[in-house]
Amino acid sequence: MKKLVSYITTGYPDKNFTFDLINTLKESGSDAIELGIPFSDPVADGPVIQEANKRALELGFRLKDIFEISKKTAKEIDVYWMGYFNNFYHKGYDLMVQEAKNAGVKGFIIPDMPHEETRSYEDKFPLISFVAPTDSTNRIKQILKKPKEFIYLVAYAGITGSGKQEDLSKIIKTVKKITDTPLYIGFGVNEKTAREKSKGVDGVIVGSAFIKVLLEDISNSEKLKKISKIAKTIKEEINS
Repeated sequence: MKKLVSYITTGYPDKNFTFDLINTLKESGSDAIELGIPFSDPVADGPVIQEANKRALELGFRLKDIFEISKKTAKEIDVYWMGYFNNFYHKGYDLMVQEAKNAGVKGFIIPDMPHEETRSYEDKFPLISFVAPTDSTNRIKQILKKPKEFIYLVAYAGITGSGKQEDLSKIIKTVKKITDTPLYIGFGVNEKTAREKSKGVDGVIVGSAFIKVLLEDISNSEKLKKISKIAKTIKEEINS
């Protein structure tokens, strides 16, 4: 069965809601949670996730929140921390690794860390490898020498949520020849695109489709209902 990894912005609209949202996503078919660490300049993310980051920071998000949330949820569902390297650097990478291990976190997703720089960190804690349609076969072989947990296939060159389309069949075949590590596709996956985008891969990573609901001016209970419906639909679509 193909997997659904669900990205959420940690601490928005508040910490207690994040707990509820993780439980809702787990019950709705999510196999893993990508806890986004709010950051002031999330360069790989589109305007939807950028806005959620901004609001979470304005409401007082602190890194200790993600530590606490992870400790209470990582035993129930696989948890990954997604953040920009600035977050890890300023807190102290080794401290972040220790906190992640203490909480039972499965790995880090750091989109602005070039592959060449991961070599100094990959032995300390699992770092999710990124591949993109613009990567050559030789570069993909280098990136996937030490794949951890799963491989993150960036569906297109650009930011999350923009909904671009690219032919990914070539890079999917290339990755599958190199490694048996699960390949998950991210960027632009929603209820309408999930079935098509999941062809040939082992799972999908969904973020903007959920965060759009978080930004709506509706009650928290309504947000949970809408997100649950989206998650169930996507899980059904990728496995139909």
